Amino acid sequence: MSAGARSKKKLHFSKIYSFNCGRRRFNNDDDHSQIGGPGFSRVVYCNENGVSEVGNQNYADNYVRSTKYTPLTFIPKSLFEQFRRVANFFFLVTAILSFTDLAPYTAVSAVLPLIVVISASMVKEGIEDWQRKQQDHEVNNRKVKVHRGGGVFEPREWKKLRVGDVVKVEKDEFFPADLLLLSSCYEDAVCYVETMNLDGETNLKLKQSLDVTSTINEDSSFSNFKAGVKCEDPNASLYTFVGTMEFQGQQYALSPQQLLLRDSKLRNTDYIYGAVIFTGQDTKVIQNSTEAPSKRSGIERRMDSIIYFMFFIMFLMSFLGSIYFGIVTKKDLNGDQQKRWYLAPDRSDVYFDPNRAPVAALYHFLTGLLLYSYLIPISLYVSIEIVKVLQTIFINNDIHMYYEEADKPAHARTSNLTEELGQIDTILSDKTGTLTCNSMEFIKCSIAGTAYGRGVTEVERAMAKRMGSPLIVNGRDHYFDSDSSLSVKGYNFEDERITNGYWIHEQRSDVIQKFFRLLAICHTAIPDVDEETGKVTYEAESPDEAAFVIAARELGFEFYKRTQTTISFIELDPVSKKRVERTYELLNVLEFNSARKRMSVIVRDEDGKLLLLCKGADSVMFERLAKNGIEFEENTKKHVNQYADAGLRTLILAYRELTEDEYKAFNEKFTEAKNSVSADRDDLIDQATEGIEKDLILLGATAVEDKLQQGVPECIDKLAQAGIKIWVLTGDKMETAINIGFSCSLLREGMKQIIIILESPDIIAAEKAGDENVISKISKESVKKQILAGKAKVSASTSDPFALIIDGKSLAYALHDDIKNTFLELAVRCASVICCRSSPKQKALVTRLVKEGTRKTTLAIGDGANDVGMLQEADIGVGISGVEGMQAVMSSDIAIAQFRFLERLLLVHGHWCYRRISSMICYFFYKNIVFGTTIFLYEAYTSFSAQPAYNDWYMSLYNVFFTSLPAIALGVFDQDVSARFCLKFPLLYQEGVQNTLFRWRRIFGWMLNGVSSSIIIFFLCIRALNPESYRKNGKTAGMEAVGATMYTCVVWVVNCQMALAVSYFTLLQHIFIWGGIILWYIFLLGYGALPASISTTAYRVFVETLAPAPSFWFVTMFVSIAALVPYFSYKSVQMRFFPPYHGMIQWIRYEGNCDDPDYVNMVRQRSIRTTTVGFTARSIARDNNLYHLNLERHAPK
Repeated sequence: MSAGARSKKKLHFSKIYSFNCGRRRFNNDDDHSQIGGPGFSRVVYCNENGVSEVGNQNYADNYVRSTKYTPLTFIPKSLFEQFRRVANFFFLVTAILSFTDLAPYTAVSAVLPLIVVISASMVKEGIEDWQRKQQDHEVNNRKVKVHRGGGVFEPREWKKLRVGDVVKVEKDEFFPADLLLLSSCYEDAVCYVETMNLDGETNLKLKQSLDVTSTINEDSSFSNFKAGVKCEDPNASLYTFVGTMEFQGQQYALSPQQLLLRDSKLRNTDYIYGAVIFTGQDTKVIQNSTEAPSKRSGIERRMDSIIYFMFFIMFLMSFLGSIYFGIVTKKDLNGDQQKRWYLAPDRSDVYFDPNRAPVAALYHFLTGLLLYSYLIPISLYVSIEIVKVLQTIFINNDIHMYYEEADKPAHARTSNLTEELGQIDTILSDKTGTLTCNSMEFIKCSIAGTAYGRGVTEVERAMAKRMGSPLIVNGRDHYFDSDSSLSVKGYNFEDERITNGYWIHEQRSDVIQKFFRLLAICHTAIPDVDEETGKVTYEAESPDEAAFVIAARELGFEFYKRTQTTISFIELDPVSKKRVERTYELLNVLEFNSARKRMSVIVRDEDGKLLLLCKGADSVMFERLAKNGIEFEENTKKHVNQYADAGLRTLILAYRELTEDEYKAFNEKFTEAKNSVSADRDDLIDQATEGIEKDLILLGATAVEDKLQQGVPECIDKLAQAGIKIWVLTGDKMETAINIGFSCSLLREGMKQIIIILESPDIIAAEKAGDENVISKISKESVKKQILAGKAKVSASTSDPFALIIDGKSLAYALHDDIKNTFLELAVRCASVICCRSSPKQKALVTRLVKEGTRKTTLAIGDGANDVGMLQEADIGVGISGVEGMQAVMSSDIAIAQFRFLERLLLVHGHWCYRRISSMICYFFYKNIVFGTTIFLYEAYTSFSAQPAYNDWYMSLYNVFFTSLPAIALGVFDQDVSARFCLKFPLLYQEGVQNTLFRWRRIFGWMLNGVSSSIIIFFLCIRALNPESYRKNGKTAGMEAVGATMYTCVVWVVNCQMALAVSYFTLLQHIFIWGGIILWYIFLLGYGALPASISTTAYRVFVETLAPAPSFWFVTMFVSIAALVPYFSYKSVQMRFFPPYHGMIQWIRYEGNCDDPDYVNMVRQRSIRTTTVGFTARSIARDNNLYHLNLERHAPK
């Protein structure tokens, strides 16, 4: 370890962090009095191997899994998954009945297709779950050093960890379980922890062990270490922990400050020692997740309804047919006369026995069910499975969703939900790591009333791109393809007036110097100097704080050293023009929190002056300025508003000089407040700081960009134009979330904000009193009142867009059963919704509320373990395969590398998949209705004698070979419009949201088309072939010839119908459509050549009967054309006079109007609404405001 590193480890962080954030303060011992009671019964023996095996044996092991199946449950559970599909269950019953004498066909022709269907689906499910198991295997087999005894630590897999084990976790490693921090490489036993996988935040959290164990910081020290822990039982609360540790005969209270949670990462700390408290399923991150659900798409559920309807039709046909059959059978014997003598009723056992007509009718009913089962497409489910798998392959291989920088393509982890991608009504998104890329950039600043910085934010660039003109900032052009790569991470500032030391020539160089000195001093960052290169890097609690010290360094004010009482930096001396080292004495750090909204340091400079340096939000800083400190206030406010409009996060910088007496009085009061253990300790500290942070002199303002992922504003704008609602659920503070909302155009100037928070005086007073029941009652009433007031505001306005912003405390009450529906009613009427400080459980509950309350399809997208519950609760979970962690990806349905890929995933692949699956299902029912109705009509023609119109294998292979492949090609390749037009006209996506392509009207339309086609086929074939002579020798067409001819017409019609329905032909579609027809003729030749005992009614029927007869070819051609005329006529009229939205877009291409801007804009205007979100709506709102303003100016006085 280097000398610099060693000195760094000796820092006493408790003195740097003046609020003693690393120390446990015991304001209320009531929590610890519960130890040993219900919910607080866990006992852990640390490092006592013999006792551990006995006392900790009932606790969960550290193996975790995200799979749906286990080796034992795969077969029964997957069979249940298959047979809960009503069609598969029905075919199971018919397969069993096919072994009885009731079946009008052979058993093998019924059983074999069912086996193929079920096996294919189970194999697909097994492969997908195996991939999940492989990812679990990687996590469970990570290694960590575990104490085996005698002060020796050895590597061991995570899955083998047990409660009570002592582990050593090293820098940049994930914690393998929930650990009790015992010590670290620092003397104060502190460590930095990154919790992005838990709460989505990238800023480092400071943890600290108890003083009593802080000295046990070497491997050998653990040879004799023994301790016992009594604590709370496993629960889902990430931010609480109550327990006690017995060590060396003494009891010590434990707090969340000593708990290191699984899947958080050790940062800026060489190593820590910890005792395992919770493992596996008991860890808090797993407690926050839910079991991976078996998701089914809405289309699949509706498909079940269609099948139920077809069952009803099938039962009705069988019932009516059996009644007719019973009546006719009873009348077969009239004395000695036999009406249907050819059925031999006098020699019948049961089926045609006139004396047992009711029983014969019942048997016929069962036989009819088996015969009419061809109305239900047995190959539908397996065909959909094949199509969805192929659709996911296209998604996985889409080059436009490949993230080259990280070498990560899109990955659909399940194929069950592809069509749901085209029906998303609401997107619920995480923020950190999902919308942002976890980096801040210093981009602009205002100093002494002058704006500096020529950088352009993504929001500004996106708006300029939408307007179609270059963006001009400070007199310079910024084109849209500007290089966004940075030579220094966190620094994107350019302005030749103050860079490279030129600030000394500015008129107010003295203010500029104080401004950047403040940035170099007022922070809690830790410098790390590389001894080889001399380069300084920083570890900061937040990305924006890191951006400030980096900006100060790049502009010539380099912070490089911190001790317990000093802070050192290098700056350019304006007089000597040389770089000089300066060291200030660090007296106090007044930390930032959400209530104070500011941070200050008190230092003594080299001249002995006492300075208070302060930075904070404009809402609290401007009111603290002295009368002689507001020289630049007006210009600074103007610049801050401009920065906010550009989506930047701003802070105001100010300072004041203190007298010795002022500081002495403050320090006494501040020290007394810090050492207080009363319930109002925080209030005492606030009072002390309030008295010193006033009469400030304004220096200026900073503007940093919470860097969004590339293309996020454009993506949100397109999704908004498509009519998709976007909610943001984040664990961040409200201020951060609002700033990001502006950056990504979820919020915009002029949008009215409804903010629901719990900060009323009554609630604050109740919290001080500490009565939980009173706090709960008042808080709930306050939230309900605010929600109702918000609803009133929205109802009173007819056109203004609203944004709903709610914090985590309020959300907890808003989700109560008696309030949640009212909350949802308000939320869905707002253009955007932002939920701040949301726990993982709350994210999942909000997702469930939206899904169940709106009954619309929801999509959740996130990147961390804190998003797992939300992803699993939503109809579709999309995981961001970001830089850190794979928990979200492992629990998602689809993984993408960047948020912007969501645009193509939904608007292109989602629309295509929805349209393809919808059309494919409608076509499947159409072709089976055509086939099944001809069977019914033929049986009616033969007085319901249960005589099939077709050979057994004609019927069995109809769905498998002759008609399914064209439907699969439709489901995989068809495109109503190209990808370019899908993105150009985003409102096309609403076809899926409104389910226009799979509503009952369209389904019944296809069914009616099938019925009309079958009627035309049947009666034309019957009339054309009977009773006139069919062959040259004068013989009429027999049953085998009529059946084969009718079957040929059916194959021609359903395949030609497919050709008419396809919008985008590929070579494979031509092969499948026309190949299916050719395959029928080949089969007829081959099957007819087999011995008569096998081919039965098909024996040489084509060669000897059909092919030589010209009427066969004429009837086939004429009937096929006649059956397609109704559909062709309907589509022609619809496309010409009543085109749907996709039809209008198709006309643009077909008529060559792609380059006609007026026509294109006319069609496109349907997708733009002024009350939605996105920068397009922002620009429209701005233009409308200017328009109305001009009208007012030019109105006659």
